[in-house]
Amino acid sequence: MSNTKRFGVSLDGELLDKFDEFIEEKGYQNRSEAIRDLIRDRLVRKEWEEVEDDDRTKMAVLTMVYDHHKPDLQEKLTDIQHQSHNLVHSSLHIHLDHHNCMEIIVLKGSAEQIIQIGENLISTKGVKHGKLVLTTTGIELT
Repeated sequence: MSNTKRFGVSLDGELLDKFDEFIEEKGYQNRSEAIRDLIRDRLVRKEWEEVEDDDRTKMAVLTMVYDHHKPDLQEKLTDIQHQSHNLVHSSLHIHLDHHNCMEIIVLKGSAEQIIQIGENLISTKGVKHGKLVLTTTGIELT
């Protein structure tokens, strides 16, 4: 038996028109799919906001762009990752051009640990840009 429940939502006409435009731009099949995604996104953010006393495993993806010709930079980045090897689930190194590389690192662990290694890597001198995208293991989402 399905656990799906229906509910109604009243919205201002302008807001609904903007939402329908959003749905079309993103390629959703219907409003229900879009609403489900918005709710899940908010629940993941809430999960990350509950950092204290939270032992749930979290996931994140870190991207960094840097000039690999900077002396000792790659070694520093690798050392930071090795110091937290239990958090680094996977990494991908991409050569963007003659000077620039992108590294994509999948992290798994506690929120505090993930945020700390993310900040350590991004703030390393020589990293041009970095971004930590926080997500979830999906265990608590349906």
